[in-house]
Amino acid sequence: MDRNKLIEDKAERVVLVSVISGTATDRQVNEYLDELEFLAQTAGAVTLKKFTQKLPVINQKSYVGAGKLSEIKEYVIEHEIDCVIFDDELSPSQLRNIELSLGVKILDRTNLILDIFAKRAATAYAKKQVELAQYQYLLPRLTGMWTHLERQRGGIGMRGPGESEIETDRRIIRDKISRLKEELKKIDRQMSVQRSGRGEMVRVALVGYTNVGKSTLMNILAKSNVFAENKLFATLDTTVRKVVIDNIPFLLSDTVGFIRKLPHQLVESFKSTLDEVREADLLVHVVDISHPNFEDQLNVVNKTLQEIGAGDKPVFVVFNKIDTYRHVPKEEDDLTPMKKENIPLEELMNTWMGKMQAGCVFISAKEKINLETFKRNLYAVIRGIHQARYPYNNFLF
Repeated sequence: MDRNKLIEDKAERVVLVSVISGTATDRQVNEYLDELEFLAQTAGAVTLKKFTQKLPVINQKSYVGAGKLSEIKEYVIEHEIDCVIFDDELSPSQLRNIELSLGVKILDRTNLILDIFAKRAATAYAKKQVELAQYQYLLPRLTGMWTHLERQRGGIGMRGPGESEIETDRRIIRDKISRLKEELKKIDRQMSVQRSGRGEMVRVALVGYTNVGKSTLMNILAKSNVFAENKLFATLDTTVRKVVIDNIPFLLSDTVGFIRKLPHQLVESFKSTLDEVREADLLVHVVDISHPNFEDQLNVVNKTLQEIGAGDKPVFVVFNKIDTYRHVPKEEDDLTPMKKENIPLEELMNTWMGKMQAGCVFISAKEKINLETFKRNLYAVIRGIHQARYPYNNFLF
C-alpha cells in the first residue's frame, strides 16, 4: 500500500518503537520492525518513523529510557503523530506511564494484533474468539483507561467515582469473559462432534507463519476459493475441504497463521481452531523462502506447534515463493560471513533444507512452479498414512 496514498486518505500516522536487548542483532531488530510496520499497515496505519534503543533489559517503567522517550515525544509533537506502537507487550504500568509522558494513543504489539484479528473476523465464531481475547487483554489494563480521572491518583479523600467506575467495568468484563467462554465451549463441543463425524479419512492441516501462501496453496489443491491476500492474517476461520489426489481422498484444512510473539490470549481463545492442527494426521508446513528471516519464522512455527501439543506430528515442509527468492552474489574479495541471500537457490536446496527427514519440496504456489512434484510427494506421504490405517486395502495400490 502506498504511504503517500495512506497519508492523503488521513490514515493514522504512527511511529514504531523497539528495544534491542539480549542477543538480538541490529539486523534482527530491523526485520522485526519491518514486520511490525506490516502489521500497522494491515491495520490501516502509515508508519512515519522507527525508533530503536539498545538496553541490557527493557525498562520496567517506560520500556525505553527517559532520554529516548523524550526524543520520541519531540517527534510525536512535531509531526502530529496519532499513535505510538511498541514491539512488545507493555505491562499496565508501562502503558500508563508512557501515555502520561507522550499524550497520544499507545498500542503494544499484542493490542495491534488483536485489532487486526477483530478487523479480519468474518464469522460469529471468529468474532467471539477475538472478543474473548480482547477482554482478557483489557481486564488488567482498565486503570490506564481512566487516566483522565486524576483524582484517583492521590491518597486520602481521593477515592472518587473513577475507582467505582473501574470496579463496575471490571465486573462487567469478567461477566462477559465468563459468558463468552461458555458460548465458545458450546460451539467447541459442536465442532468436535463435526470433526469426529468426518469418518476415517486422512486429515492434513496447512500450518505456517502468517502470509506465507497457505490459502493460495489451499485454493490450488482443493480448487476452492479461500480468501487469499498479501496481508497478515488474511484468514482467521479454519476452512476444511475434501481433496483427492489420484485415488486417495483426504481432508485438508487451512488454519490461522502463526507469528512471532503470538498473544497468549489468542492461543487460548482460538483453541478449537488449533484443534484442527492437534488432531491432524499430517502437517504441511509452508515456509516463505523468499523472506530474509525465513529460518526464524520456521522456528517460531515449530515452537508454537510444541506449545499447543502438536510438536510430535509428522511434518511435510513446503518452501514456497521460489519465484521471488533473491540471490545476491558476494564479491570475491568480500570477507564478511556468507548469508542466506548470497547462496543460489540450487545450492540452498542441497543444505539441511533438502535433507529433512520427512521430506520437503520447493515451489511457487502463485506461479504454479513445481506443483506436480509437490502433489506427487504429498501423495506418497498420505498414501503411507492411509496404508498403515487400512492395511486390508493395500491391494488397491
